[in-house]
Amino acid sequence: MAYFPFFIDIAGADGLVVGGGTVALRKVEKLLPYGPRLTLIAPDIRPELEEIPGLTILRRAAQPQDLEGRAFVIAAAGDRTVNAQFSRLCRERNIPVNVVDNKQESSFLFPCLIKRGSLSVGISTGGDSPSAAIYWKERFAALIPGQMEEILDYLAWERLAVKETVPQLKQREAILKALFSACMERRRPLTPEERTEIVRKLEEKP
Repeated sequence: MAYFPFFIDIAGADGLVVGGGTVALRKVEKLLPYGPRLTLIAPDIRPELEEIPGLTILRRAAQPQDLEGRAFVIAAAGDRTVNAQFSRLCRERNIPVNVVDNKQESSFLFPCLIKRGSLSVGISTGGDSPSAAIYWKERFAALIPGQMEEILDYLAWERLAVKETVPQLKQREAILKALFSACMERRRPLTPEERTEIVRKLEEKP
């Protein structure tokens, strides 16, 4: 059965990463852009992890008490026994846990991620084929304009402006849809002149 793709806000949430190797590094790099407060605990830690700003590092073995107050846990230790232990402890405490490379011991999975500003695309095969997930990630990423973050910022501003100035719901929807389509066609935000011309044409329609 497929996994349901919950999208949750983890900004400011206390997350724990158990492990300090390459896999832990990849998980930290995926998580930090979403704004959690991450703590990483491991006896041995890659130098790249120590250079990441905003990451709290404790160089020791993780203990059960380290789970106190955690919103989620990533079990990425090189020792499968340690990963299994923290999976069990998290399940007992109803803490969401991802055990790297072991979906049976995980209560949530990491998707292949595409992030462009507030746009997040998650692709998962439920752990059946990471190659397939990467394949579709690369193809979806190629469809997204390079200025997608700027486009979304522009459209968010336009949404507020149109909401304040256009009382009719149907007309608002038509304007916002046309502005979005024009941004995607040009692969960038619109100039004021382009925006005015698009709205004018809509107003001229019967």
